[in-house]
Amino acid sequence: MSYSLGIDAGGTYTDAVLLRDEDETIIQSSKALTSYPDPLEGIKRSIDGLDPECLENVKVVSVSTTLSTNSILEGTGSPVALVLIGNYDIKQELPTRHFLQVSGGHDHNGIETDELDIDSIKEFALKIKDKVSAVAISSYFSVRNHDHELRAKDIIREITGLPVVCSYELSQDLGAFERAVTAFLNAQLIPVTERFMTTVEAEIKARGIDAKVFMLKCDGSVIGIQSALKKPIESIFSGPAGSLVGASFLAKSETCAVIDVGGTSTDISVINNGVPDMSDSGAIVGGWKTRVKAIRMETSAMGGDSHVWVKGKDINIGPRRVIPLCRASVLYPDFLEQLRANPIPPKIRLGVNYQPTRFYLRTDYEALEATEDEKEILEVIKKIPTSTTEIFNRIKKFPSTKLLDSLIQKRLIQPIGFTLTDALHVLGDYTERDVEAANTGADLLGSLVGMDRYEFASHVKTEFARNMACDLISFFLEGIDKKEIRKIFDLQTPTKFKVEVPVVLIGGPVSAFVKEIQEILDAEIILPEYSDVGNAAGALAAKGIRRFEVLIRPASMAAPDWEFLVFSEHGKSNFFEYQEALDYAINLGETTVINYMKDAGLDSNHIKIDVKKEEVVPVGWKTPMETKLVVLGVGNRNTEPECC
Repeated sequence: MSYSLGIDAGGTYTDAVLLRDEDETIIQSSKALTSYPDPLEGIKRSIDGLDPECLENVKVVSVSTTLSTNSILEGTGSPVALVLIGNYDIKQELPTRHFLQVSGGHDHNGIETDELDIDSIKEFALKIKDKVSAVAISSYFSVRNHDHELRAKDIIREITGLPVVCSYELSQDLGAFERAVTAFLNAQLIPVTERFMTTVEAEIKARGIDAKVFMLKCDGSVIGIQSALKKPIESIFSGPAGSLVGASFLAKSETCAVIDVGGTSTDISVINNGVPDMSDSGAIVGGWKTRVKAIRMETSAMGGDSHVWVKGKDINIGPRRVIPLCRASVLYPDFLEQLRANPIPPKIRLGVNYQPTRFYLRTDYEALEATEDEKEILEVIKKIPTSTTEIFNRIKKFPSTKLLDSLIQKRLIQPIGFTLTDALHVLGDYTERDVEAANTGADLLGSLVGMDRYEFASHVKTEFARNMACDLISFFLEGIDKKEIRKIFDLQTPTKFKVEVPVVLIGGPVSAFVKEIQEILDAEIILPEYSDVGNAAGALAAKGIRRFEVLIRPASMAAPDWEFLVFSEHGKSNFFEYQEALDYAINLGETTVINYMKDAGLDSNHIKIDVKKEEVVPVGWKTPMETKLVVLGVGNRNTEPECC
């Protein structure tokens, strides 16, 4: 009998599930704490919790992760340089200080508008090669002609040896700035994603498991591990996609809304008749609008490990993830006494980085661009919990919040603090770690706002439930200010929002919120079996999907029947007959889909290809003014052993 293994590495837990291929039934699951920053130990421990005899017969391994998404939400991605080619109208702050804008680019027909400034690109590459881990490039109208992006990529790679991401590789949609942001975010995540995928593949091989390895992509489909390693950017946002596909699979509901609560974030998404709702303009993560083809979802920086902190009379949740007090006390035997002895900071200093429950740990990341002030702090913070009071006693001054933020963003230090997980420990809803540490934290923070530990923990839980419900309703009510929706949940009123599709709860702590969500929303709330490992289940339930988009337009509107241009991710092609251009586009799409499925290790004998065509034909025209083709291929993972 053969089995499939699903793995999900989240911000807090790494989950593993075993699925019996014969009847597609999950027979076992295992959870382990995610190891940070290297996920290997967490992956090992999660797999160790499964039946070794079944593991010997695993034929497919499919993996998802939220680590990349969390890097965006927490602002802890690797430093990246950004090159913009062409006449960009930049109206907002760019996400990096390593930035270059040069002449070049093309027009809507893919014709060069300005010569590419090669000298400036070479000079920039020399300047940043030791300061960043990757480079992103976006050229004006690169979806019509990506020659300038490719030339810039070759120059930068030759000089720096760094990974380079081009915006045309990610999207064929218009929207130059959004493509630039997308390229930047993906370049920022390359080191995290590559490390993760390489770790998984090495661990599977080390166990002697002879299986095909797949990665879940952000559109809810899977890709072969080797293809993912060549282009790791396609695998970002796979954690939220896994929760949607997994929730539908576990709840046996092909149409449902999903609330997925992880350690760092809460994700809202919807699936209709077994097909995920796709974003028309790309995923929005951490406030950035991207052009990544992904499921339509809203992600908020609110999870089980989101930092709970007090300022004045306000109790705040997030946005950053911290190590919960209850977990830190297990990891570090002396931590509970440190917590009890930690003085409450002066009211004037209280803030997100200064709390009686806030401590810091040094990580294994190398301090490449640390300032002198940062180096001074890093000499004090060791690999055991260190309070701001201890830092003060060593350097005779309190480090600024800005300085601590910088060290956290660079992943040089990891914070410890009170979280929702701690609140659930206080209330007895979840008690797998040190309850006493959670109680102590609730006592300290509660004293700042005139609450006892139970009142404080109950307040945190209630706020979290209301925020979850608000995120769901906001997802359905696009265009309405979320803040206004959130106010409604604080009113004492007999009215409720009605949701006419089942709402499936996924994630480790969600079982504690079923009653609260039912009281807030008028909806069928489903908590399926194995809800705490929904993302890992989704990695197994997903299929291979490849979308290929083509645009056909006349080369000149003055002579619309004379020449036709075909634009795709492969570049631009010219044809003198419309039917010839159309046949070429369809054949190119089908060939690309089939080759993709084969390269991904999917079953090429079970691929369904569908071609959707949209035409714009003005009155009196013999041929379309514009033709959009979407070639969609869906393939299954092949669990059968290869013969001969």
